[in-house]
Amino acid sequence: MKKNRLFSLLAIIILILFITIGGAKIVSADGFQLPSINLEIGTNENEEGGDDLVLSLRILLLLTILTLAPAILIMLTSFTRLIIVLSLIRNALATQHMPPNQVIIGLAVFLTIFIMAPVWQAVNTEAIQPYLNNEIGTEIALENAAEPIREFMFKQTREKDLALFVEMTQIERPENRDDIPLYVLIPSFIISELKTAFQIGFMIYLPFVMIDMVVASILMSMGMMMLPPVMISLPFKILLFILVDGWYLIIETLIKTFI
Repeated sequence: MKKNRLFSLLAIIILILFITIGGAKIVSADGFQLPSINLEIGTNENEEGGDDLVLSLRILLLLTILTLAPAILIMLTSFTRLIIVLSLIRNALATQHMPPNQVIIGLAVFLTIFIMAPVWQAVNTEAIQPYLNNEIGTEIALENAAEPIREFMFKQTREKDLALFVEMTQIERPENRDDIPLYVLIPSFIISELKTAFQIGFMIYLPFVMIDMVVASILMSMGMMMLPPVMISLPFKILLFILVDGWYLIIETLIKTFI
């Protein structure tokens, strides 16, 4: 029996070898070749060489912007304030993961698009469209694109925060806003947004903290020390939030802080 199994195994191995060799001969007989890929970087000598170069530069610029898009969204727009306030609302309600992170982030993103729409329209009108129509160069396009964004950030930045980074960089005292570089304006804008977001969050927290204190006092007076006050206060906080139309008021307040 062992010899029969051994012969069977040898027969299978020989059959596989014949199939492999035969397939290789068929492939070589048909002249099958792998496609060759050739990547070259250079300039064309024809008349369209300049257009190809400009198109390549535009694609490179677009890829660079897409790479920096998350940082631009977080640091140069209203997203930071919105996401912090919305997260504080969820913590104040003590609803754990409701609304979920995906909903909060999505809401913050679309509110950012709504708030920043005039700024992006100005960037498109003054920088992107003239650049695509070959009316201005790359350097002028970047300057024109930065101007509406700088104006938006200056409106939301406190002078105290701006003075801090101007002093830390030890540059000459700027005479006007145009003399302040972006690497000074951006961190000043960020810490101003953080302070504003936490101020709004503090005002939102107060009524919910009062509800927790009242519920905790009632439970203590009734001797229910083992019952978590959060379990009792949560329905009342949700009810209060619904009765005052909380989402409407908060979104309205957040949008008006940027106008």
